[in-house]
Amino acid sequence: MAEKKRKNGSCLCGSIQFTASNVNVHVGACHCGMCRKWGGGPLMAVDCGSEVSFENSHNITVYDSSDWAERGFCKNCGSHLFYRLKQSQQYHIPVGLFENNDEFIFDHQVFIDKKPAFYSFANATTDMTEAELFAKYDPPT
Repeated sequence: MAEKKRKNGSCLCGSIQFTASNVNVHVGACHCGMCRKWGGGPLMAVDCGSEVSFENSHNITVYDSSDWAERGFCKNCGSHLFYRLKQSQQYHIPVGLFENNDEFIFDHQVFIDKKPAFYSFANATTDMTEAELFAKYDPPT
C-alpha cells in the first residue's frame, strides 16, 4: 500500500495555499501531449486523492481540458495547481508546489510512448504507454 502524508503547499506568488490530506509520496511523470503543452515539459505530480482544501480559492481558474479532467491554475501568477479527474474529484498536484519534497520518490511514468526523444530520466521507473494506462483505468464495459 502506498504511503500517504498530509502536506501543505502554495503557488508561486503565495496567494493560494493548500492542504492535501492524503498525498501519495510516489511521484509520476506524465508525457502526454496535453501535459507537455500545459507546462512546457512533463507534468511531475503526486496523487492527492479528493481531500484537498484551498485558501483563497477565488484566485483559482479551472480549465476544462477533456471530458474526464480539468486543470486548475492561479489566476495571479499562473502556477499550475492541479489536474483533477471530474468523476472522482481526484487531484494530481505538481510535486514542486509542496513545501517539503524530501520524502517524495520518483518511481513511475505514464504516456511513455509519447515522450519526445530529447529528454530522458535516469531514475529506474515503472513505465506505462497510453494504451496500457487507458486499459488499466478505463477497462471496456
